[in-house]
Amino acid sequence: MNTYIKGSYTNFLKINTPQMIEVDRLMTEEYHIELIQMMENAGRCLAILVKERFLDGDVSGKSIVVLAGTGGNGGGALVAARRLHNWGAKVRVFTTAPYERFTPIPAHQYTILKRMGVSIESETVMNKLIKPDAILDGIIGYSLKGNPLSSAATMIHWANNQNTPIVALDTPSGLDLNSGTLYEPAIRALATLTLAMPKMGLFASDAKSVVGELYVGDISVPPELYQEESLGLEPTNIFRYSDIIRIN
Repeated sequence: MNTYIKGSYTNFLKINTPQMIEVDRLMTEEYHIELIQMMENAGRCLAILVKERFLDGDVSGKSIVVLAGTGGNGGGALVAARRLHNWGAKVRVFTTAPYERFTPIPAHQYTILKRMGVSIESETVMNKLIKPDAILDGIIGYSLKGNPLSSAATMIHWANNQNTPIVALDTPSGLDLNSGTLYEPAIRALATLTLAMPKMGLFASDAKSVVGELYVGDISVPPELYQEESLGLEPTNIFRYSDIIRIN
């Protein structure tokens, strides 16, 4: 069963980072759809995309590495890790910082994985890994402010050297979703699952080399939200056929 369909990105609205920040604000403050709900939807879509597109619909016994930052992007990747583990994958999670530095909702996802017995480690042991079947990039989302540093940079370099499919959540870490600026280092993804609506930066000329196949995942933003005065947008109903759609 196909879990995504192919469309044409020219038919879709593209939004910028300030607009996406406003979408997040409206979701929680006005529509009372909490971050933990959005994160669950994001992670579920990411897990499904990896399973269906790169692992022939069955992750049982497959080795999957999940790279997670301490914010919302990392939290979505941790949700995907949980689901892939539930489906039988051999999941190992590597985080850019210890639990104490996670923001509250991603920290909640972290504690779930620990209770399940999923391996969560720092990047310092990554070089000992045998090449996995797939890598999930949840290191840095739209909060990127320049070149990735320290553990984030180490993870990006490691992932790019594995010669295995990398699937990025929302944006390849190192790419500015608003301007399309490509910082160093940046994840070179085979596919990117952006969330809610395509972001302008994903279509910049420099971005083409790192985004790979571009998909959009439904995090259940109500159509009415986009029409709020602070946004004034008129999006199409892009998820009417599937929670995940391919747009290039």
